[in-house]
Amino acid sequence: MKTQYESRYAASPREVKTFDTKELRDEFLIDNLMQEDQLVFTYTHYDRYVVGSAVPKSPIKLETIDPLKSAYFLERREMGIINVGGDGIVEVGDEVFELTLKDSLYLGRGNQNVVFKSVDANNPAKFYINSAPAHKSFPNKKVSKAEANKIELGSLETANHRTVNQQIIGGIVDTCQLQMGMTELKTGSVWNTMEAHVHDRRMEIYYYLDIPQNQAVCHFMGEPQETRHIWMQNHQAVISPPWSIHSGSGTSNYTFIWGMAGENLDYGDMDVVKIDELR
Repeated sequence: MKTQYESRYAASPREVKTFDTKELRDEFLIDNLMQEDQLVFTYTHYDRYVVGSAVPKSPIKLETIDPLKSAYFLERREMGIINVGGDGIVEVGDEVFELTLKDSLYLGRGNQNVVFKSVDANNPAKFYINSAPAHKSFPNKKVSKAEANKIELGSLETANHRTVNQQIIGGIVDTCQLQMGMTELKTGSVWNTMEAHVHDRRMEIYYYLDIPQNQAVCHFMGEPQETRHIWMQNHQAVISPPWSIHSGSGTSNYTFIWGMAGENLDYGDMDVVKIDELR
């Protein structure tokens, strides 16, 4: 069996206020990604979002999971994939997509036969996967890192100089609700997504990578006046509910992939929280 999954139910801000460190990590941290020759999924009840990974030393076929109650995984879903490992191939029916490091791929609803492969089993691809429900089918599309819409934000003086690579987003790819991209922190910068914000109309997932050995990222979440934190290691993800901020600071610069779904596709739809208002 090459597919494993778990389900996470939604938690309200009222109960999260009572969580200790273990409960907080059990509820929101996803720490089992990037297992060799495995498809690993977490099905969350926030907007029915699915987060997962595939590391194919040998080919891995995309299989449905029980929570979807579907004949195949993408029967009623769309999917975004970003490769964070060696060169890889995603076969989708008769289409073949080659993904090098940090290239992305959007798959629309209705694709039945999807196979993940690595070019070199000794340096396997590491496919990071996000999926959301879809009401119609849009064309499959590869977006390389070079083709991403790039936005420069922050500054070294405020320790948050970063490049936002918008990859699976309106204007580049047509989707029902899924959006994905990658933010890279410059050397000497550690803060992401500051000023912090919430967007009650969408949930979000952060996946941290490029964290140097013996370094870590502290991810901040919770209501703006009731914040909590989770210490993150390389190749771990964290669920961000609609009522929660999602921001982080590392002991070194790093990269994170953001993915989201919800009520609209407006990337700028956010309620900003001023830094001096955080508690």
